[in-house]
Amino acid sequence: MGSRSMKNRPAAKKKHPSTGVLAVLGVFAVVLMAGGIAAFSLFSSWTSNLPDIEKLDGLDASKPSVLYASDGTTVLARFQLKNRTPVSGVQIGSHVRSGTVATEDERFFDHKGVDLAGIARATLNNLTGGQLEGASTITQQLVRNTVLADEMDEISLRRKVREAVLSMQIEQRYSKNDILVMYLNTINYGSGAYGIEAASKRYFSKSANELSVAESALLIGIPQSPTYNNPIDYPDNALARRNLVLSRMLKNDVITQGEYDQAVAEPLQLNETPPADEVLAYPYFTTYVRSLLTSEYGISESDLMEGGLTVTTTIDPALQGVAEQAAAAKVRQVGQPFDVAMTVVEPSTGYIRALVGGSDYAKSQINLATGQGASGRPSGSAFKVFTLAAAIEEGISPQTLVDCSSPATVDGYTLQNYDNINYGTRSLSRALAVSSNTGFVRLTASIGANKVADMAKRLGVSSKLDVGKTGIALTLGTENVTPLEMTQAYATIATQGTRVETTPIMTVADANGRIIVDNGDASKRSSQVLSKDTAYALEQAMEGVVNTYEGTGQQARLQNGQVVAGKTGTTEQYHDVSFYGFTPQYAVGVWCGDPSNQATLTPGTNVADVFSAFMNAALKGKQPVPFVKQPVPAYKPYADEKYRLYAASAAQSPGADAGAQNNATDADARGGAAGGANGALGTGNAPNGSNGANDAGTGGTQPGAPPANGGAGAGGQGAGTGGASGGASPGGRPPGSPGTL
Repeated sequence: MGSRSMKNRPAAKKKHPSTGVLAVLGVFAVVLMAGGIAAFSLFSSWTSNLPDIEKLDGLDASKPSVLYASDGTTVLARFQLKNRTPVSGVQIGSHVRSGTVATEDERFFDHKGVDLAGIARATLNNLTGGQLEGASTITQQLVRNTVLADEMDEISLRRKVREAVLSMQIEQRYSKNDILVMYLNTINYGSGAYGIEAASKRYFSKSANELSVAESALLIGIPQSPTYNNPIDYPDNALARRNLVLSRMLKNDVITQGEYDQAVAEPLQLNETPPADEVLAYPYFTTYVRSLLTSEYGISESDLMEGGLTVTTTIDPALQGVAEQAAAAKVRQVGQPFDVAMTVVEPSTGYIRALVGGSDYAKSQINLATGQGASGRPSGSAFKVFTLAAAIEEGISPQTLVDCSSPATVDGYTLQNYDNINYGTRSLSRALAVSSNTGFVRLTASIGANKVADMAKRLGVSSKLDVGKTGIALTLGTENVTPLEMTQAYATIATQGTRVETTPIMTVADANGRIIVDNGDASKRSSQVLSKDTAYALEQAMEGVVNTYEGTGQQARLQNGQVVAGKTGTTEQYHDVSFYGFTPQYAVGVWCGDPSNQATLTPGTNVADVFSAFMNAALKGKQPVPFVKQPVPAYKPYADEKYRLYAASAAQSPGADAGAQNNATDADARGGAAGGANGALGTGNAPNGSNGANDAGTGGTQPGAPPANGGAGAGGQGAGTGGASGGASPGGRPPGSPGTL
């Protein structure tokens, strides 16, 4: 039964062996299709915005981009596609044309822009340990150096795909001879020479149709590595490369065996012609303009170098000359290794009218005025202006009193005034005039360092300000800034709190005369960042730095009676000395120091005289222009017992500012012992360098008022010697060293 059952059961169907294979193939096909779709999408995205190859038509007629001074006639610089002189095919020797093909692209006349056989050959050669060689065709190299110049340094499959597509388009549009000539007119031959004619003139002082076999081979070999095959800097590399080119020329029947033997035996025989300097005047300013054109105005390097742009800058040749003379005079005075930087800004327009980035561009390309190539330098006490601005904005009158005795410890930070001079208790205005460190650190502690940093940023300081690191010492100008941004900030005060962004560029026109950049309307670059009354109150206080007998900036006074507002700045040990000042006409910044930050200036060095030397010449024969008066800000009574600030109204009571008054004479300042505002006549054994009055007892005081019996406190032991109890201050200043001015 069982046997019959098995016999009668229907036979099971057998699967055909091809079924599984078909399934696998189906899945594979789906994967391939999906991959193809993805690849097509990626390819489309990479090639959707290719540049127009018609740009190649204008290469031979390219014009230089020219930079002019503000007068529109003084040429500052010419920028072209490097040092390049396009020539026609008949002006290029046959050895150069045929040798280039033999060396760079043997199958040039056979492929359509991309040489697949060449790629395979180069890949196999490189994998088997042969001498490394590339697979880019002459057409691809032309694309890379012209229409895709902005992507030249990009190493990616995307760039190679775009390059290949453009190469095939070019092959369809131009003849092989045209492509070869365009290549020879644009390729980099080192030493700033682009194109065979420029290279011939650069290395041999002759035209491209006059080159010998050996000279032709030398130039043909350079583009493979324009730096290391440069015969001027690397003659051995250049000679070896030349001989390799000669062997390829022989192999491809470009030259005979006899020509090869003669050429390979020749030594390098250069006859150089130095390239013309593209920067004709004011190199620090001109290179700054060039950098902004590409970094801030969206003008690509290829657009700038392909030519045709007309750039009118803001520089005034007359003012630039005066600025350079004033700076040079100071350099001669202070001697080596010190240098001077200077910036002149027209407040109403924001135009940079003069800029001195250093005394010798050939020796150093670091622009001390803009910070290009460096990170700026500390401004010293010129930064205190931002502290007073923040205080006035908070409703604190410049007549508010502050303890300016020296030394002082504020929130654990021990510091002193310059030479440890004791200025007693005085108004904020007078504290600014004498540049009291202790008074302004107290003010900063009272209102907060963040408000000082915010004010500096609003007015025009763009460098990073690390309040967390510097704390209340920020007011002493410990952070790195540049003269240009400081001058911008001071110019904002001159324009009644309207910040007009500085610019070195007036207009840029393209090759057709169309204006593509126009900075003529200053209102488009302006914003009100400080109220007019606050700015005017600040300016009035800053006048005291220059026009009072105790001000540190007296050398900035002008011959025609023009009112000047400004502030001096000196960093520790006289590493940096600066002065920033302004009139309604110009804001000027001056910095002096050792660019390497090693040497220190002679104590007492001041650069306010550089300001006056410039301004006296700039304003010669012109009538003084007053600042526009504004209402007095709505001040509030302000007192802070912790930080020893006292309400301005107390200044009306007898003796309230006695310490400041008693400390007002130069003799007292030199003695460093006058102005014991915090108590009776100092007699005790005070810590070395402190004011005896601070330790011998205080007179009766009441909240909101200054210490009552501000006598002419004589200093205790060592008063005026600079001994700072409590050790060195942040930044490593040893006890007894000068503070900042």
